[in-house]
Amino acid sequence: MDNQFFKNIEKKTGVKMQDVMNLAGSLQNANFKDENTVRSVINRVAQMANRRVPKELEDKIVESITSGKEKLDFGTISKMMDNK
Repeated sequence: MDNQFFKNIEKKTGVKMQDVMNLAGSLQNANFKDENTVRSVINRVAQMANRRVPKELEDKIVESITSGKEKLDFGTISKMMDNK
């Protein structure tokens, strides 16, 4: 990927865009009603970002995604992280 936009993102985040694209590809047919699948995705994203996700926050994210009660967008995730 030689696109300058992606290079800038890689530089700022330290996450390679190829890794992001691979993750996105693996999510296309993922079952987000399955708790194990969601936990696996959370762990992969945390590992890519070199961040630790506390168990309590992971549980909130899993519940939110698998229940479908809340729409999952940046605002929802941001609120979860602020309340940890």
